[in-house]
Amino acid sequence: MNVRVLLLAGALLFIAWWVLRLIRTQRFSLRDKVVLITGGSRGLGLVLARQICAAGGKVALIARDAEELGRAKADLARRGGARNALGVQCDLLDTEQIRSAVRQIIDRFGKIDILINSAGIIEVGPLKHMTREDFERAMRLHFWAPFELISQIVPEMRAWGGGRIVNISSIGGKVAVPHLAPYSASKFALTGLSDALRAELARDNIHVTTVAPGMMRTGSHVNAKFKGKHDAEFGWFAASAGAPLISMNADRAARKILAACRRGQPSLTLTFAARTAILGNALFPNLTGYAMKIVNRFLPKAGDHQGNQSRAGSQTRRLIPGWLTYLADRATRRNNEERGKSL
Repeated sequence: MNVRVLLLAGALLFIAWWVLRLIRTQRFSLRDKVVLITGGSRGLGLVLARQICAAGGKVALIARDAEELGRAKADLARRGGARNALGVQCDLLDTEQIRSAVRQIIDRFGKIDILINSAGIIEVGPLKHMTREDFERAMRLHFWAPFELISQIVPEMRAWGGGRIVNISSIGGKVAVPHLAPYSASKFALTGLSDALRAELARDNIHVTTVAPGMMRTGSHVNAKFKGKHDAEFGWFAASAGAPLISMNADRAARKILAACRRGQPSLTLTFAARTAILGNALFPNLTGYAMKIVNRFLPKAGDHQGNQSRAGSQTRRLIPGWLTYLADRATRRNNEERGKSL
């Protein structure tokens, strides 16, 4: 009898939690909301923009490449989001350009309800080939650019009565991954900033969500940068990015991110593999450390002096069969990741 009571109580608690979660999501609609998305011209940023426009929201896409922005706006226009989309060319490594972009967006739409820091760069390779400049560039894009945007927008959100901030970190910002040292270090910094701001901004009705995705099939593997044995590094990374069991479809990931944003959810971890890794690291940090050492042994070794050069995935040779990267390559074509190609 006691077991039945416990099971019933557990079921009722789960139902109550689920209903409350649904209510919190529905209370914050994306219709007519103004959303600033960094890195919005391709990949996850573009997928988020599509879903926001489909829900009746307005998007301001920040990206460095004018051609990519043009293709992204054309993509949204074909889906009926032409009036609700603004493209702003901006180098996020330049503070003055960030400030100018924020003013342009507010002048156009009158406000910014949601800030999504999605822009990122992935540099893959052994530590031997990584330089101080690689770490500094990753920090400037993953930490200082979101910091500057938040600093510019939070005072405005206070005046408007609140808002939402979504910081797209990574599993690499929770568990350090071999051959991704600059990326992991900068994403750890973003995770810390995001978590620190959450409690302090809550009093201003500004909800901060830290997103830690695992592998996502956004198609960005062709634009990731590789050092060391370029072809071999691209091979393992591309295969992982497209593996069905450890990576997530970008559209599904975007839906979950936007739902968490609407709820004001503090944290969101995407993919079962990522949750398992984070939980394992929290409960068994030494075991996780030993496991990462073993993983590193299977990754490519450092190369010669040519390995110090950084190459995009699209510039490397394919050493693995196409079926291993089929899903990731399909996402590349769909999400504006191909250089100089139309959607």
